[in-house]
Amino acid sequence: MGNPKIRVLIAKAGLDGHDRGAKIVARALMDAGMEVIYTGIRQTVEDIATAAVQEDVDVVGLSFLSGDHMVLVPKVMQKLREKGLENKMVIAGGIILKHQIPELKKMGVREVFLPGTPSTEIVSYIRENLNN
Repeated sequence: MGNPKIRVLIAKAGLDGHDRGAKIVARALMDAGMEVIYTGIRQTVEDIATAAVQEDVDVVGLSFLSGDHMVLVPKVMQKLREKGLENKMVIAGGIILKHQIPELKKMGVREVFLPGTPSTEIVSYIRENLNN
């Protein structure tokens, strides 16, 4: 029967209207054989957490360009906990300052991928760390 496909939610939280990077990552994950649910732009924290529950995803990928990740990530993490998803892998990417990465990890983000990260690195990270 084989292993079930890894299910990944790619979400754009907040008012950010640019999603090219998120779409590129989504396509790379699909090409690697993962099932990807893309929420589209301007999603609320509640939208993201609800979609993660409804779609029964293994991974929540958050994409940021507008600089509001330090405000939105803790809200997303809290909402995921409220919905019983505290054990889901959460990854983030986009325009994030390197000095913010340790703080995001303290919030529960497992890994942060900056612009220019090869998509193969993201795929490998998910596959190697999903059940850890």
